[in-house]
This record gives sequence, structure tokens and C-alpha cells, in this order.
Amino acid sequence: MSDTPKGRTPVRVAIIGTGSMAHTHAAQFLGLSGCRLVAACDVDRPRAEAFAMKFAIPKVFTGVDALIKGAEFDAASVVTPDAQHAPTALRCLRSGKHVLCEKPLATSYREALRMVAAARRAGTVNMVNLSYRNWAALEGVADAVRRGEIGEVRHVEASYLQGWLLSSTWGDWRRTPALLWRLSTRHGSRGVLGDLGVHLVDFATYPAGPISRVHCRLKTYAKARGGRVGGYVLDANDSAVMVAEFANGAIGTLHTTRWCGGHENHLFLRIAGSKGTVEMDSERSTARYRICAGADLDGARWRERNGRLVPDIYRRFIAAIRSGGPYAPDFARGAAVQKVLEACFASDARGVPVKV
Repeated sequence: MSDTPKGRTPVRVAIIGTGSMAHTHAAQFLGLSGCRLVAACDVDRPRAEAFAMKFAIPKVFTGVDALIKGAEFDAASVVTPDAQHAPTALRCLRSGKHVLCEKPLATSYREALRMVAAARRAGTVNMVNLSYRNWAALEGVADAVRRGEIGEVRHVEASYLQGWLLSSTWGDWRRTPALLWRLSTRHGSRGVLGDLGVHLVDFATYPAGPISRVHCRLKTYAKARGGRVGGYVLDANDSAVMVAEFANGAIGTLHTTRWCGGHENHLFLRIAGSKGTVEMDSERSTARYRICAGADLDGARWRERNGRLVPDIYRRFIAAIRSGGPYAPDFARGAAVQKVLEACFASDARGVPVKV
């Protein structure tokens, strides 16, 4: 870890949940000046101990209450399974801790609103890890829309495609608990809509504006004999398609699946307006985007541009704690995304469009 600037106290960070994604959190925090990892917490003590040894974390706990009583820390990085995000973050907020929470913020809009209210009462920094906000290309697209370069937004296309159900890209999902739980509602999963849809909705609405109405269709496909692997019942949705109406009058389609072979982790966004079109494709570049507008429209000429670089969310989280400056995306943003997802589940259940 880099040295803390002279005369400044480091932010003491506890990692709660020590599964695969927690390793990314820990590595990112270790690479920053101004913070120090002081505790790891997980219900699986051997896993927590191995994690703590890997990242030279001095204290290990198996419960959040024990962590709060037994460790001195300023901020918590919540990297638990989805169903534990809300209770874990709420306990930390009530203790006056700053919180960075993995997405989705919660498993229901009601839970998310409780988290927003608790964060406001605590007055601490609260952020949700919508990690694709770190991409310069997305910032570039958003900047082009906000500057009015494509005019009034009229049409939106967004997709988030993975193919790990067809490949061993991330390992054999039939033997990998970190993948299996994502396929089982009994293990806290809300399927691809809850896992990837949360990114997809933020990805599209960050530049294009909020969604006001959505018509969603969810699908779960047979993946194993009897619909289960061991204790995992494979009933969570695998694919989601949304037809969305935006508050500004635009319409669009958003879709996501884990069944798209040939794509490891592919996000695409196109926003068309009254004066042109802007788009980005993560398999082409996460730093550059392209635009066709103005005089280029007649010849359908596209121009590539560099996006605006932004510090990653871990750096922004620590900087906000240390400086008291602004931060985003916060819990309120996480709750707004959760509201759209809830409308999607309701739409699929009823078979009709639902107001957000």
C-alpha cells in the first residue's frame, strides 16, 4: 500500500464478505494512499482467515456485530451475497460508518429506501459499486448527450451479454458455488436481471435519463436434470428483455442474458437523438466512444473520441471520506435503479407495462 500523506490519518477500512469480488475490493484499496485495511469479516472463518492472510489484514471476524465491537474502523466495504447487502449496510450505518456497497443495493426497493434513509441519518459517505461508471467511454457518451450534441434523445439501445452458461470462461458453473448461487433464488439471487440488469439500467439511464415505464419479459431455461445441482435449485431468470419509455419521451430496448456465447462480459450502448447518434461498445474500447452528428450525418461518417477519465469508485470513496466532497453513485442512485428492476419483475408477472 502507498504511504499516507504526512500528517493525515488513514481511513481504516473493513471488508465484509470475503468471496471472489472481495479480492478486487481489497486489491484496489491496498493500491491507494490514504486508507488501510484493518479487518475482514465472513461467516466462513477459514475463508476469512485465508483472505486476511493474503492481504495482510490484522483482524478477522465472523459476524458484523462482533466486527463493530472488536475493530476500530471508519468505513465498510460490503461484498456479501445480495440478500445480505441491506442488513449489513444498515448495521454499519447505524454505527456511523461510511459504506461502499456492492450492487444491487438491496433485493427490494423498500429495502433500498431504508438504506437511503439510514445513510441520510448517519451523514456518512454512502456509495454503490456501479463499476462501469469508471469507464471513460461511458463518461464521454454522457457528456455528448448533456452538451446537446445529439439533440433531444429519441431512441436508446443497451445490452449486457455474458456467455458463462455455455463456456468455462469463468470456470465450470456446475461446480462453482460463486456462480451457482447466482442461478438460485433460494440462495438470494434475483437472476440476471438483479445481477446484470442493475448495471444495464444504470448504464443506459446515466446518459439518457430516467425510465418512466417498462414492459419486461424474463425467461429461465433448463440447465440441469431436475432443475438443480446439489442444494442449488436453478430457478432464477437467465434472460431479460425490457421495452422502456424514458421520462424525456424517448423509447428504447434493454436486454441482458448469460446465454450469449462468444461474449465474456459485453456492454453496448447507443443513444440516438434529433441531431445525431452516439455509442460505445466495451469489446471495442472502454476508453473511446464514437459519434455521428452535424455535418457528418449526410455521409453517415462516425468520429471516434476519447472519453473523459474519472477516478475509479474506490478512489472516489476514500477521497470523499477524507475531503468531505461530493460523491456518486450514492445509495439514492442505487435505490432509483432498484425501483426500475422492481417494475420489471412486476411487469413480467402481470404481462403488462408498469409505471416506474
